[in-house]
Amino acid sequence: MQQNSIKELFKKNNALLNGHFKLSSGLHSDTYFQSALILQHPKEAAYLAEELTKKIKENNIKVDVVVSPAMGGVIIGHEMGRALNVRAIFTERVDDKVSLRRGFSVKEGEKVLVVEDVITTGLSTKEVIDSLKFFGVEIVAVVSLVDRSAGKVDFGVPRFSLLSLEVKSYKEEDCHMCKDGGIAVKPGSRK
Repeated sequence: MQQNSIKELFKKNNALLNGHFKLSSGLHSDTYFQSALILQHPKEAAYLAEELTKKIKENNIKVDVVVSPAMGGVIIGHEMGRALNVRAIFTERVDDKVSLRRGFSVKEGEKVLVVEDVITTGLSTKEVIDSLKFFGVEIVAVVSLVDRSAGKVDFGVPRFSLLSLEVKSYKEEDCHMCKDGGIAVKPGSRK
């Protein structure tokens, strides 16, 4: 899949937004990828998962379980589990701590693929990885639909995305849109 194709898919589904946004990381940006607007369509979600799965198979990465952060990674994580024919579970934030809940578990030695919708700073993904280390699993790779860091975030494992580009983001105190009187909106899943 060409990077332009994924960008066009986001545009077609009104999921590539322009404006003044506060990201989950707390940073501000004039560009926002709202993956939920694409992933609400099962055929699109399945297609995107198949494209990401190709990258896993091309690199001969064995996966026992897919783990995603709630909320953004749940749908694409589930579709990746389906495409790879493995379990798909997710972590949740409780009292500011990311953990497995709802009876989900992983076993020592299991090969885990961490699946995210959009990576900016990698904080959510790193929190998922850190929450799983206790269980003695092996993180085999990280995949995402979009990588806003253009590959700059290092997770210590192979990583793949369908769209990798550098999208400018700013600390609130350095945000030119705020300085011009703009108010950032927060369309994501975190409060």
